[in-house]
Amino acid sequence: MNKRLVSVLLFALVISAGASLLLYRLLNGKLSASAKPASTPVVVAARNLEVGTLIKDVDVKVVDWSGPVPPHTFVKKDDVMGRGAVANMYEGEPILDNRLAAQGAGAGLAATIPPGMRAVAVRVNEVVGVAGFVVPGTKVDVLIAGNPPGSSGGNTVSRTLLQNIEVLSAGQNIQKDAEGKPIQVQVVNLLVTPEQAEVMNLASNESRIQLVLRNPLDTETTKTSGALLSRLYGAQGQATREEPKVARVAPRPKPVAPPPVVAPAPVAQEKPVPFSVELITGNKRSETKFTEAAGGQKTVEVK
Repeated sequence: MNKRLVSVLLFALVISAGASLLLYRLLNGKLSASAKPASTPVVVAARNLEVGTLIKDVDVKVVDWSGPVPPHTFVKKDDVMGRGAVANMYEGEPILDNRLAAQGAGAGLAATIPPGMRAVAVRVNEVVGVAGFVVPGTKVDVLIAGNPPGSSGGNTVSRTLLQNIEVLSAGQNIQKDAEGKPIQVQVVNLLVTPEQAEVMNLASNESRIQLVLRNPLDTETTKTSGALLSRLYGAQGQATREEPKVARVAPRPKPVAPPPVVAPAPVAQEKPVPFSVELITGNKRSETKFTEAAGGQKTVEVK
């Protein structure tokens, strides 16, 4: 074979290989540049933060966040300094605006109260507090029991006053217990509206309050008619409620008409039996008639 032809083929092979390698590198660089996602600076928690924590510089850090950025995030640490946490946040989790109290609101229980809401304290014991299981984050119903105004002492009524109310704190503890352990306290704080706070204040002074624990996932409001103490005893109690006992007065006896006076039958008088005596004196003849009257008396008729 001609040496010149071989040299040309070898030179063409080397040129084509170099061009292919150069093209591969260019394409690979462009693909890598386009595949690399854009990053955004985001403020995240540097450690686990509990409810009521006042955010400090050591509690947060700025990282490059790849992919879609969650809404309400921050890009500067200064925007979250001095604000209180109203929800638990974990290390590496982005700091969201709706998980922080308003600027200047501080920390603690007051920072966890949303705008327009109120925290009302309720005195509890082991029974009212459902054996200590009324802890922060749980939902309860509020029951009242008492005598309505104007009712008798035995007409006690029990009814559901409020439903699906969130517990803010149990005593001075505002942290939610993931294990749900009971906490024995004397006071719990409930998250209510201003109108509900007025109702709770009146109910706590005028009736007995009972808290009823409910499933946090059950948010449905149930309409109830309440319960009457008299209904607990069945038909007898119902009759007692509808017809209260009153003093019964014995009815006066009706006057009895005197028996009609019956006139005595007239006594039949016996007719006197007449008898006569004939007297003859000489040539004279006389006759005397005697008639026996009642009572032994005699009537004499002389002819």
